[in-house]
Amino acid sequence: MNVHELRVELLASGDREAVRAILDDLPQWFGRPEATAAYVAAADTFPQYVAVTAAGERVGVALVQQHFPVAAEIHLIAVAERWHRRGVGRALLTRIESDLRRTGTRILTVKTLGAADPDEGYRRTRLFYEGTGFLPLEEFTDLWPGTPCLYLAKPLG
Repeated sequence: MNVHELRVELLASGDREAVRAILDDLPQWFGRPEATAAYVAAADTFPQYVAVTAAGERVGVALVQQHFPVAAEIHLIAVAERWHRRGVGRALLTRIESDLRRTGTRILTVKTLGAADPDEGYRRTRLFYEGTGFLPLEEFTDLWPGTPCLYLAKPLG
């Protein structure tokens, strides 16, 4: 299946199970139970985008937090592991960015594990963000205790 056979839906209300199922498939990225529970709970609060195959399988999710009318943040983006590198993340971002531009949002940010941590999965995550136009702004060592946090931004112009 290719990305053209996917649709990205914006849910009117959060679907905790879609978030939980995808995060449970990614323990190397989302292996902390308390963090996973917080992401699942956030599905009730933030707009949720879901990538769905033609067969109805949910293969990706994203939660977006609007901080100000001109600035939003990817609170969570996750793609089922067997769907990595198949365009699902890009499809989610394309829809999110289109919706945000339409409402006047001018910048999209994201936080992820910084390069000071040599984790290979997160190295690929950083490459994904940079490959989709995000620019690294700063790496914090005190935002997430004991964990380096890279802050990236993408102008939506």
